[in-house]
Amino acid sequence: MKQCFFAADLGATSGRTILGNFTAKGLTFEEINRFPNHIIETGGHFYWDIYELYRHILEGLKLAAQRKGMEITSIGIDTWGVDFICIGKDGHLLRQPYSYRDPHTEGAPEKYFERMPRNHVYEMTGIQVMNFNSLFQLDTMRRQKDSALETADKILFIPDALGYMLTGKTVSEYTIASTSQLVNASTRKLEPELLKSIGLTERHFGRFVYPGETIGTLTQEVQCITGLGAVPVIAVAGHDTASAVAAVPAQNKNFAYLSSGTWSLMGVETETPVINADTEALNFTNEGGANGTIRLLKNICGMWLLERCRAGWNETSYPELIAEANACEPFRNLIAPDDPLFANPTNMEEAIKSYCSAHKQPAIETRGQTVRCIFESLALRYRQVLESLRCLSPHPIEVLHVIGGGSRNELLNQWTANAIGIPVIAGPSEATAVGNMMIQALAAGNATNFQQMRRLIAQAIPLKTYYPSDKETWDAAYRRFKTVTQ
Repeated sequence: MKQCFFAADLGATSGRTILGNFTAKGLTFEEINRFPNHIIETGGHFYWDIYELYRHILEGLKLAAQRKGMEITSIGIDTWGVDFICIGKDGHLLRQPYSYRDPHTEGAPEKYFERMPRNHVYEMTGIQVMNFNSLFQLDTMRRQKDSALETADKILFIPDALGYMLTGKTVSEYTIASTSQLVNASTRKLEPELLKSIGLTERHFGRFVYPGETIGTLTQEVQCITGLGAVPVIAVAGHDTASAVAAVPAQNKNFAYLSSGTWSLMGVETETPVINADTEALNFTNEGGANGTIRLLKNICGMWLLERCRAGWNETSYPELIAEANACEPFRNLIAPDDPLFANPTNMEEAIKSYCSAHKQPAIETRGQTVRCIFESLALRYRQVLESLRCLSPHPIEVLHVIGGGSRNELLNQWTANAIGIPVIAGPSEATAVGNMMIQALAAGNATNFQQMRRLIAQAIPLKTYYPSDKETWDAAYRRFKTVTQ
């Protein structure tokens, strides 16, 4: 019987379940099911449908259980960060969870910092201040006397909530909790002072666990639904970026990574938090990683820009859009990808046109010009963030590993290499699921060495290297980018 690991990997726009295993010869895996993850807008708020996500995971488990000659060793779940769900004293979910794109936290950090000094919060957490961080979501709910929060017995981050639905056990996994701005970066535990500031204690959260620990086994109910036995659910690196970074096929420490998906997350691995005046001024974040690491990184608005445009273009295929972009004039229009204008506009294409008009650039006339604007602006933003990382990283940066869905975008990968001036190594595209399964394999004792697993991934998965070119052209474009986006 072939032993396999089941990974549920949920992103902010879609999810998938994957079944795979590691052997001495490499890695094999197959996608079991893939599904959309829609934001629900109702009553002036934006929500995630936790029950629909759970249903899709159950469907994936049922399909996996039917595979002949395969036995599921364990299950791991990773998701996007910061969002959470409230659980009542009777163990029931109190309400669908808010999405981090809900507007109720606009201006929330400023309100919170009226009571708690901003620099003190950063000194404790090392986390980039973003209005949707769990700390500010919870503080907003507290101020608004939110009924779910007022009656909550437990608060579970999204992967932990799904793990709870599968096992009946409540945990708070370190990497996902670190995105909340409630974890002390030095102690690597929930910070009592911050919890007290929003009327909570550690009791409101599940047992604190780290990647590789067991949450529990499938409940009798789930066993009956899926046809599986008492399969253990492992706390992998519950934050999808932490799982993705675990799978970076790096040969040494001298690298930066770019997890490219709905969000682009660029950073380096460190052994200890990097918290100082520079990281605070640049708004860099110190999130928890697997294998005792810290992920010093910056959040960058990524494929969200294009995905929102595609929604108005009848989901036109990527190859078609890339071909149109490649045929357009270079550097005609540039935007600041992280401008608040692009956070959640009703019409992304119009928002981009509006930005260009406001910054006295030529009017965008075609779809290809819009796509080229997005890709070139992202590549130049990556250069800007990488320059900061070079000053902050304890290691030299000799190569950039692009992982996640964006690693398949050959045009953007080449433009990124051109912009940053060092090689870009693309792959694996399913890094999050691979990292998820990798941590399960380590937990099962199938492997003992983290770096050895990375070497195995590098050997097992085809990678492509992009080398920089057109240096003078891209240097000139970068100078213009910095002027346009000031």
